[in-house]
Amino acid sequence: MSIARHILVPIQTLNGGGVEKVALRLAEAWIGQGRQVTLAIGSREGPLAAEIPENAACIELGDSRYTALLRAMPRITQEAAPDILFCPGNHYTSIAGWTRLRLGRACPPIVAKVSNALTRRDMGKIVASGYRAWLRLHPRFVDALVAMTPGMADEAVAAMRMPRGRMHVIPNPAPRHGAGEVPAGRYLLGVGRLAPQKRWDRAIAAMERIADREVRLAIYGEGPERTALERQARALGLSDRVELPGYVADPSAAIAGAVAVVLTSDFEGVPGVLREALAAGTPVVSTDSSVAVREIVASADQGSVVPVDDADALIAALDHWLTPGRIRPRPVGERGDPAAAYASLFDSLVPPTPSI
Repeated sequence: MSIARHILVPIQTLNGGGVEKVALRLAEAWIGQGRQVTLAIGSREGPLAAEIPENAACIELGDSRYTALLRAMPRITQEAAPDILFCPGNHYTSIAGWTRLRLGRACPPIVAKVSNALTRRDMGKIVASGYRAWLRLHPRFVDALVAMTPGMADEAVAAMRMPRGRMHVIPNPAPRHGAGEVPAGRYLLGVGRLAPQKRWDRAIAAMERIADREVRLAIYGEGPERTALERQARALGLSDRVELPGYVADPSAAIAGAVAVVLTSDFEGVPGVLREALAAGTPVVSTDSSVAVREIVASADQGSVVPVDDADALIAALDHWLTPGRIRPRPVGERGDPAAAYASLFDSLVPPTPSI
């Protein structure tokens, strides 16, 4: 059997995104298996720079723009000569498509992971139509597609018309658990970038209406919406109950100590923070932002899933879990070895070495 000894992974920035964080965790595991990993990085600046595996080879462009990585990837792939090109999320598949177009048969097999919803509520009709057409091109340049749950795999087959035999279900690796700081008192916790997709404004607005006037809300993450969210909290008189500490490398202790973990996104892929919360026995309150959410929150005793734009349902769910004495979920154990599953998939795609 052939072995994928060398894996190439594009990463645009290290600003703290979940896709990139998981990619670095997988890269470390593959290196631990004795494989070579090369990271093609637009810019090494950012909090995730500290998480680059020690033995990973890094090719840094010094340019954080997506177009820079897009243009450079065919050349990098040709020079690095990897056995596999791994795209860690939807964001990177246009880079894969361009690399395949430029290199043709010289391009290594491409494995891409579905990291975000393929049905986008935030798009207008014209943009959504173009996006659907783009998704249907993926079977032409992606050799294997990985979804993190069966529901997302079904969505990918339907949206991309990807042959079922080229679809694989592999969960993200479990995050490391450390002993970080936790917010004071009783608190709700959100974890994710301060980006429009996440709609943290919904969580902040809910704080004005929930019955518990003492509980606090902490949102761990950084991004372009910080100023708007801080302005919202001030306008609602919630500055003393809402805190935005910024990016936190290891939020596991805060997740374990929260009354509930909150996710108020418009759309998601497979939200890792929900899995981590349930692994810690912390209930979750999430919008129905992905087919994967109800796969993760499998029963009402684990948390509440509410419609995306239903503020009343969100508040009712928060009030439910904030009720004193509410029984917390039983911790959900992790199963399998995702890095090994990926490695087995990579090996299956590598052409056999010709016999002499």
